[in-house]
Amino acid sequence: MQSRTRLRALWPFAPYALVALVHVIALATHSPLAVPTKALLMPLLGLPVVLAWKTLAPRGATLLLTVALFFSWLGDEAGLFFPFAPELPLMLGFFGLAHVAYILLFLRHLRVRRLPLWTVVYALWWLFMIMILGPHTGSLLTAVGAYGLVLAGTAATSARCRTMIAWGGVFFLSSDSILAFRLFLSDAMPDWTSPAVMVTYTIGQGLIVAGALLALRRGETDPARAGIGAADRGTEPLA
Repeated sequence: MQSRTRLRALWPFAPYALVALVHVIALATHSPLAVPTKALLMPLLGLPVVLAWKTLAPRGATLLLTVALFFSWLGDEAGLFFPFAPELPLMLGFFGLAHVAYILLFLRHLRVRRLPLWTVVYALWWLFMIMILGPHTGSLLTAVGAYGLVLAGTAATSARCRTMIAWGGVFFLSSDSILAFRLFLSDAMPDWTSPAVMVTYTIGQGLIVAGALLALRRGETDPARAGIGAADRGTEPLA
């Protein structure tokens, strides 16, 4: 019964998954479909949220999830929506706001365990990225460093949530890591890394949203049920 309920909850993700697949193939084949399919990704990922709206609680969590998707969409399409402004700073700003919304969602509504000790790897990731890419970011060093902090924060706080969300944080971080190297060390990055950015990005966003909807439907958003006092939850692995 529970597995059938999960399947019914996940079917609205089919259009998103299909368009994501088309988009990745379009990127890999340099098809003009890459542009319109990218613009459809976040609206289609918002479809399951809209369809499940009446069944989700609390409303504050649903609002944060919607805000994260909205700013992700603006980040995806910064160049299209704001052609008069520098694209990269806008993209960093919009995605930064999306990550702040995700962090608030994870900490306030979806946490089920203490911060695992292994998440120190995300702090090391930030230091590594700044050390390698920092000299190539020029005037954007501060913005890139700040964005890296909130990105690492999203990945770390996602590890306090259920497994599906935690893996979503891993994929999201992987996507932005590849993208950062493509932006600032483009000569060293092969062509296949372009679709790789979107493969990891669409999987990461999809897992976060699917995990959040399942949790919000099941009523797992009460911090009192977060298992904070259970010693064996603090080191629970992703798998």
